[in-house]
Amino acid sequence: MYQRMTLEQVEQLIGQLALQELVQLLKYISERLSHALPLVTDDNQEKERIRQLRLRLANELLAEVENIEDDAQGETDAAEIVRRLRDERIAQICRKDA
Repeated sequence: MYQRMTLEQVEQLIGQLALQELVQLLKYISERLSHALPLVTDDNQEKERIRQLRLRLANELLAEVENIEDDAQGETDAAEIVRRLRDERIAQICRKDA
């Protein structure tokens, strides 16, 4: 089981290391930091970049929607449209079979 140490205690132990061991410790700490820091900074930067991209796309979509004019005129009879499409399809099938 590990015993918690203060920073001062760690500094005292480091002072007892030979130069080669100190270089190894420095390499170890550097590798740990290299792996840990990008996860913190890149993740936050990536989240912010994605948030900004989504915001820009939402604003572009909103601008497009605001410029669309409603060109519908009068009421639409959905049943009549379905009947017309059905009749057209039946006529296409009949022409193919002939």
